[in-house]
Amino acid sequence: MSQAAIKKEPVENREIAHKKYLKQRSILVVDDEHGIRNFLIKGLSKHVGLVEAAEDIDRAEELRQRCHFDLIIADIKLPGKSGVEWVQELRDAGRNTSVIFITAHGHLDVAIDAIRAGAADFLIKPFRIDQILTAVDRCIERQEMKRENFVLRRQVDKIYDSSSMIGECPLMQSLDEVIRRVASTPSTILIQGETGTGKELAARSIHELSGRNGSFVPVNCGAMAAELLESELFGHVKGAFTSAHQGREGLFSYANGGTLFLDEISEMPTSMQAHLLRVLEEKTIRPVGSNQEIPVDARIIAATNRNLEQLVHDGKFREDLFFRLSVLNIQIPSLRERIEDLRLLSHHFIDTISASLGIKSARLSETELALLSSHQWPGNVRELKNVIERSLLLNTPASECISGVANTNLSTKIPDQVYLLQDIEKQHILKILEMENGNKSAAARILGVSRKTLERKVLAWAKAI
Repeated sequence: MSQAAIKKEPVENREIAHKKYLKQRSILVVDDEHGIRNFLIKGLSKHVGLVEAAEDIDRAEELRQRCHFDLIIADIKLPGKSGVEWVQELRDAGRNTSVIFITAHGHLDVAIDAIRAGAADFLIKPFRIDQILTAVDRCIERQEMKRENFVLRRQVDKIYDSSSMIGECPLMQSLDEVIRRVASTPSTILIQGETGTGKELAARSIHELSGRNGSFVPVNCGAMAAELLESELFGHVKGAFTSAHQGREGLFSYANGGTLFLDEISEMPTSMQAHLLRVLEEKTIRPVGSNQEIPVDARIIAATNRNLEQLVHDGKFREDLFFRLSVLNIQIPSLRERIEDLRLLSHHFIDTISASLGIKSARLSETELALLSSHQWPGNVRELKNVIERSLLLNTPASECISGVANTNLSTKIPDQVYLLQDIEKQHILKILEMENGNKSAAARILGVSRKTLERKVLAWAKAI
C-alpha cells in the first residue's frame, strides 16, 4: 500500500484495526447532553462489544447494578452530583473501573480534580471519534496490564511447570480427554487428588482451553483467616475495618471474565462457605462493608486433597456447597497409579533443571529407574521433581536423594562436612561465571537473575575473603 493510500485511510480504522479484543469489552457513557451520548454510542458501538448510556448518575448506578463495565466515560459536570464526586465514591467502595473524564471546561483545576479522582484519561469537548477510541484503547490496555501484573505477583513463588501434566499412560490420556471435553462448558468443576499430583496445572489447562478472555486467578483458601479471605475474595470498601484506608477490589473482580481457582477448598472456613454458595447461586459479590451487589462472571474451579464427601458427613463442609462445586468432578491420579510415566517425567525434569543450572543433561540407568519405581512417592510428581533437582545439585544418584536416604549416604561419604545451601549456590554461580569467561550478563541470563543481583552476590563473597 502506498503512503498516499495510508493517509486516506480513516484514522480510527488504523488505530484499532488490530484491537479485536475491544469487541469483548463493555463501556458505560454518562453525559447529560443527548447529542454527546448518541455521538459516543454510534462511534463506539462499531468497535466495542457493549455500550450503554445514562443521562445522570442515578441511571448510571442502575445500569452498573445490572452489568459489569470495563470502562466508564463520564462528563465532569452532571446534574445533582459531579462526575468527580461519583467516581471518588466508586473508588471508596473498592470499584477501580477505569474512567475517562470528558468536559467542556479545560481549566487546570478541573484537570487536577479529575486526576486526583483517579482519571485514566481526560478529554476536552469537542473531540473527534478517533481521539476517544485512542483513549479507550489505552485505558483497556492499562487495565489488562494491571490485572495481569496482579495475577503474576500472586504467582511469583509458584513456577508454572506443565510437566506435572505430562503422561502417556491410559489414566493420563483419559484425564486429557476429560479436560478437553469440559473446558468449554461454564460449569463449576471440582478437582480432587493427592498433594503434588498437579491439580492447579489441570485447572490452568481447563482455563487455557476454555476460550475465556479473563485471567486465571489462583487463591489458597487454607492460607489465611476467614475475615482476611472474605476481603481477599470480595474486596472491601473504605472504612470497612480499621486498616481499610481505601477501597479495594477482590479476586473475584480480577477473575471477571476468566477463572477463579480455589485451591484447598476443604480448608475454607464455614462462614465463608455460605458466602461462596451465595455467589455461585446469584453470580454477584458484596464487598466487605458494602450494601451493594456487584455482578461477576468468573468460572469457579475448586480443588482439594481431602475427601469432601467425608467432610460433609462429618459436618465440616456444607453439603449444598459440595453439590454446587462438584457439578463436574475430576480425579487426578497419583504417581503410584501412573508409575509407567516415571521415566518420561524424570528425564523431562533432568532436561529442564539441567538447562536452568547450566549443567550437562544425562539419562537415568535402568537400575536407577527401577529403584525410583519401587518408591511409594507420597509427594507424587512434586516430590519426584525435588528429588531430581537435589540429585543434580549434589551430583548424587537420584535414588539416594529420596527423603530419608540422601542424608544417610551423605553422612557416610562426608562425615566431617555439612554442605550449606548458600555454599552450593556459590559454587554453582562461580561455575557458570567460569563457563561464560567472567561475563556477568551472560551468566545472569543462564541463572535467571538480574545482573545487579549477581554482582551483589559476587561482591559479598569478595568482601568475605
